[in-house]
Amino acid sequence: MRGIDSAAQTVYRLMLTDHHLGVEELASRLGMSEAEVRAALDQLADLRLLRPSEEVPGAAPGGLLPVDPRVGLAALLQHNELLRQRREQDFEESQAAITRLLAEYRDESASEDDHRIERLIGMATVQARLEELTRSISTECLAFSPGGARSAASLEASRPLNMEALTRGVQMRTVFLDSVRKDRATTRHAEWLTDLGGQVRTVPALPLRMVIFDGEIALVPLDPANTRKGAVQITSVGVITALVSLFEQVWADATPLGTPQERDEQGLTRQEQELLRLLGQGYTDEAAGKHLGLSLRTVRRMMADLMQRLGARSRFEAGLYAGRRGWL
Repeated sequence: MRGIDSAAQTVYRLMLTDHHLGVEELASRLGMSEAEVRAALDQLADLRLLRPSEEVPGAAPGGLLPVDPRVGLAALLQHNELLRQRREQDFEESQAAITRLLAEYRDESASEDDHRIERLIGMATVQARLEELTRSISTECLAFSPGGARSAASLEASRPLNMEALTRGVQMRTVFLDSVRKDRATTRHAEWLTDLGGQVRTVPALPLRMVIFDGEIALVPLDPANTRKGAVQITSVGVITALVSLFEQVWADATPLGTPQERDEQGLTRQEQELLRLLGQGYTDEAAGKHLGLSLRTVRRMMADLMQRLGARSRFEAGLYAGRRGWL
């Protein structure tokens, strides 16, 4: 059950079988402390899976009774779905606003004396600036790293600077794509970062590649479709604030690397949900794979698996059946 931790689930199940149990009896039967039981009861009440006994005719006052799961859990699923839709809407609105802001600062007609933006042409220039900024960082580094798994050599080359920053107490938070979970070199690098105090999470897709230093300077690609062209260094307070807000929204919904990926009530992973969404928007298999950091072969294998689960014989039928089942 999403939104309910294991302790609350255990308490709820027992109360469904015997709703006369008090805190002490629940703690004794479940081998939990009374504080843990009370915390679980608070969570269940917040989720509206418990209600005061005064609301139930004939029940003794002063207690809590479990709500019928056919009612309470259905309402909770609906509530979670509304929250998910709201998060997606907020994310899309924030992404659109940031895209507009970045477009303004990429305008070639911008004044030469506008020091809020600096263009860094070519990968060598970008790499040199990254090293310079990483050495001068003092508090925090936030990063989106789309594009799938990086080579072992590239990850190894980044270690000295990362170690230097982490040993100085810099907080490093990085978001990779879910696709890197199956890449051993990347997972080893993430474990190494975590051991030094860094934090790593993953999401199905990322809006752009970026690094934010101390909440004051950001590097983003000149052309998101071809990062080798170079990058833009931004120091505008308004744009930085928007980029940090975008990062925090994505970070809050990301899954720590090392934590198993959950499936929704339809049995779909978030990566499968995103693949269906992209294909539903008209993306080709190749374009969807690039967005998710997956090979064309992997995308086609995932789609074949989804079609088999849907009982569909064609992409058209898959889209139709997925819509009927609420997968889209």
